Amino acid sequence: MPQYVIVYLGGEQPSSPEEGEQHFVKYMEWLSSLGDSAVSPMNPLKDTTTVNADGSVTSGGVTKMSGYTVIESDSMETALSVVKACPFLEIGGSLEVSELVEMPSQQ
Repeated sequence: MPQYVIVYLGGEQPSSPEEGEQHFVKYMEWLSSLGDSAVSPMNPLKDTTTVNADGSVTSGGVTKMSGYTVIESDSMETALSVVKACPFLEIGGSLEVSELVEMPSQQ
């Protein structure tokens, strides 16, 4: 079955610990609703460093990517319907969905 990566971009920080906890509960409920289709459900990112084409290294990233989730879905349309229910959208974030390409084995 095809796999899709969901990339989390942006999003507002909660205004209080209580708001953060409420959002986290919603997010965990959404992840739970994915069941076995969530191949790699929760992968937050931090301390991004960029290696530039000239080999120099800079602190920070080029994008506002804050994490990703990998799901299995029978089609892009089905994956998009799943993603539209993600509570990350409620905090002003956006989600990019891409089908993962299976590379040939090198064995």
